[in-house]
Amino acid sequence: MSFIHHFIDQLSELTGRVLAWLSLLMMVLLCLVVILRYGFEIGSIGLQEGVTYLHASIFMLGAAYTLKHDGHVRVDIFYRNFSPRSKAWINSLGGIIFLLPLCVYIFFISWDFVLQSWAIGEVSTEPGGIPAVFLLKSLIPIMAINLGLQALADILRSALVLVEAAND
Repeated sequence: MSFIHHFIDQLSELTGRVLAWLSLLMMVLLCLVVILRYGFEIGSIGLQEGVTYLHASIFMLGAAYTLKHDGHVRVDIFYRNFSPRSKAWINSLGGIIFLLPLCVYIFFISWDFVLQSWAIGEVSTEPGGIPAVFLLKSLIPIMAINLGLQALADILRSALVLVEAAND
């Protein structure tokens, strides 16, 4: 059980590190768009959409990394004062009751949407746009899988805390 959550944590960590570099690339592209538009009066729909695709990638794929590092918003008034065992119960139940079902729901609700986009080879409606909208839409179920895996890792980690507490 410990091996599984360590593997998932490493996957989320690797994803987060790659996304950090994509953030830098997005910033460079955005600066390039601004310089080209306002400095040289050259517009590029492809570059603008590239910024949008990178932003979507960072947001969607970064959800699992953020969960791993406990960076999501939570009502922390009571939680911060709880014992590790109480926190483990809350994290386990929250993951099982709320987060995993949400990930499953997002995956299944988006599946046909993404398949339809792939079937028609959906492209940008803008002239000069990126001809790969189907890739952008594919981020939705991938996000659900990544977030679900990280939720599973957190549930397993909390279960280990509960088992250790029971043995003490």
